[in-house]
Amino acid sequence: MRTRSNYFAPLILSFILSICFIPRSTESAEPIHLGILHSEGFAYAEMMKNSFELALEAINQEGGINGRPLKLIYGDDRGKREPGEKVVKELVKKSGVVMLVGGYQSSNTIYTAGVADKMNVPFIVSTAADDRITQRKWKNVYRLNPPASEYTTGVEDLFLNRIKPETISIVYENSPYGTGGALRMMWFCRENDIGINSISPYHKERARKETIGSSYFQYLLEPLKKNPPHVIYMVSYLNDGALLVKSIRKMQIESILCGGAGGFTHQKFIEKTGEFAEFLFTATLWTPQLQYPGINAYYQQYEKKHSALPDYHGAEAYSVLLVAADALRRAESLQPASIRAALDNTDMMTAFGPVKFSAYKKYERQNRLPTQVLQIINGRFECVWPENLATSSFFTPPGYRVSD
Repeated sequence: MRTRSNYFAPLILSFILSICFIPRSTESAEPIHLGILHSEGFAYAEMMKNSFELALEAINQEGGINGRPLKLIYGDDRGKREPGEKVVKELVKKSGVVMLVGGYQSSNTIYTAGVADKMNVPFIVSTAADDRITQRKWKNVYRLNPPASEYTTGVEDLFLNRIKPETISIVYENSPYGTGGALRMMWFCRENDIGINSISPYHKERARKETIGSSYFQYLLEPLKKNPPHVIYMVSYLNDGALLVKSIRKMQIESILCGGAGGFTHQKFIEKTGEFAEFLFTATLWTPQLQYPGINAYYQQYEKKHSALPDYHGAEAYSVLLVAADALRRAESLQPASIRAALDNTDMMTAFGPVKFSAYKKYERQNRLPTQVLQIINGRFECVWPENLATSSFFTPPGYRVSD
C-alpha cells in the first residue's frame, strides 16, 4: 500500500526543484560593476555618456550579464594624467569594477591604461587614439577605435583618386593625438610625392581662449597666407578646430580645408563656424550611412531621446559597452584572465562596425576598421567617400580645382 508520505514526496520534490530553477530577475540579483573612464565637461562627454546609458538600458533589458544587472560606475579623469591615474585606482579598489571602458583624450589615456594594466584590470579603450596605447605590450589593454595613424585612410584614398593635391600644409595641436595624426600625413605626403609647404604645431593651451587664440592663430597662419598650399590639413579638437577654420577663412587663405576627424565631425563644429565651414571635408571613423546591423536603431533612438545627432564618438561609446557585456557573458568567471580570454575571442558586429581584437604591425589587441570622409555641404555633413557609401558627390569649392 502506498503511504501518504510516499504519495506527496514527488510533489514536494517537484516544487523544490521548480523554486530552485526559476529564472532570477536582474532587479534582485547582485549587480556587476563596470567602470567608465569619462572626461566630464569635454566636447563629446555628453554624447558619449548618453550613448553609454542607451547601451546599458539595452543590455539590462536583455537580462544583463547572465541574469545579473550591469551597473556603470563613472570616474571623471578630467582629461589629465594624475586625476586619471587616481580615478582608475578608486574604481578598482573602492567600487570593485571588474572591467574598464572609455578613455577619451590620448594625453591621459596612455597613463590610465598603464595603471589599469598594472592593477590587472581589463580595459577596452573606445576613443583615445594615441598609437602607443596598444603598442606597449599591456596584456589588459584593448582598443575598439583605430589608432591615430589610421584615421586618415579614407582621406588618403580621396586625395589619391580625386583631389590629387600638389602641396599640403599641416596644422596640428601639440598633443599625442595631434602629433600622431600629423606624422601619418607627413609620411603619406612623402610616400606619394606631395609637397609639404609647412608643418605648424600649435600649443593648445594658448588657443583655449578665443580672444587670445584668434591672434595666436593669425600669427601661426601668416606663412600660409603668403604661400597658400593646395590643401590645409588640420588635427584638432572641437573648439580649436572651429577657431582655426574661422581664422583661415577670415584671412582669405585660398586653400581646400581638411580635418583629421577629432573635433571636425561634431554637429557643434558646424554651429560654431557657420558659413566658414562650408565645403570643408574631414576624415571620420563612422557615418550612419554604413550598413552595419543596429546602426539605424542606435541613431534613431539617440535622436529621439536627446533631440540631437551622434557622431562616431557616440557610436564608439555605445558599441564598446556592448562588446564588454558580450565578453562578460562569455567569460567563465569575472576574474581578469577569464575576461581577457573572452575578449581575445571576440568576433562580433556592432553599430560601430565589426570588432575583433588582433595583433598587426606593432599593435596588439587592436580592432581594425576602414574610415570614411564627410564634407559639409549646405550646412550639413554628407558622406562623400568611399563612393559606394556616398550620400553626395564630393563638392569642389568655387575657385579650386581637383583632378578629373
